[in-house]
Amino acid sequence: MHTFRVNGYDMAYLEVGEGHPLVCVHGTLGDFRTWYSVLGPLSKTHRVISVSLRHFFPEHWDAVGDDYKMAQHVADMIAFIEQVRPGPVDLMGHSRGGHIAFRVAQARPDLVRKLVLAEPGGDLDASLPVPEGTPAHPPLAARTARSVEMIRAGDIEAALQNFYEGIEGDGSWRRVPAAAKQQLRDNALTFLGQINEQRRPYTLSDAQAIRTPTLLIGGGATTGSLSVMWRVLAEHIAGARTAVIPNAGHWMFEQAPLEFGEVVSRFLAE
Repeated sequence: MHTFRVNGYDMAYLEVGEGHPLVCVHGTLGDFRTWYSVLGPLSKTHRVISVSLRHFFPEHWDAVGDDYKMAQHVADMIAFIEQVRPGPVDLMGHSRGGHIAFRVAQARPDLVRKLVLAEPGGDLDASLPVPEGTPAHPPLAARTARSVEMIRAGDIEAALQNFYEGIEGDGSWRRVPAAAKQQLRDNALTFLGQINEQRRPYTLSDAQAIRTPTLLIGGGATTGSLSVMWRVLAEHIAGARTAVIPNAGHWMFEQAPLEFGEVVSRFLAE
């Protein structure tokens, strides 16, 4: 494990492989371990740099303070990438980390050579409406709020199950490997920060502002808004490429690591 000092915070990261840097940003409840399943495939052609955002493992945050903000994480990632050589880097984000990667590319296109967004999280504003017929799915904001209530009541296991099954479906929690569950437990208190993170929705002008070559990836088994949002963004990002990982859900890189790694490596090599 290594660290870079960014905005007064020691930001931890793992580094594997040689070649052009590929910086990977985890999503909700993740950390630098999120990408373990694909470190092997991706490090064959890249120096893979997997980060842990502010207040995530290996820090054991007590949920005190007001710096768990989307803008803070974006600023941290910009400061982090400014220290990576050679640049510009390839940048990949999953879920909430996809939102962060999107905002980095929007604010500082000079830092990003290619952008990979794996089912980026967030909301679409009225200028980017979700198409009619989008499959019904429990709103993730409501799930997150309910999980926060459970964490505050001391029932972390129920909170994590509630959130995970809100994305992957009822009964999916029992199929999560033990190591992946522990990672989620280690970051459970970050949920308390996410309630007030002040995340802005994507707008049409936001999507049109992305000029970096971009690949958006979805899981073939993902349902609800997460299965639609990346497709909507792809329609408005100039020259965007898309890929679907068959028979995989939101955590597609864990469920189909070889297929995911192949799709990403092929795009980065173009």
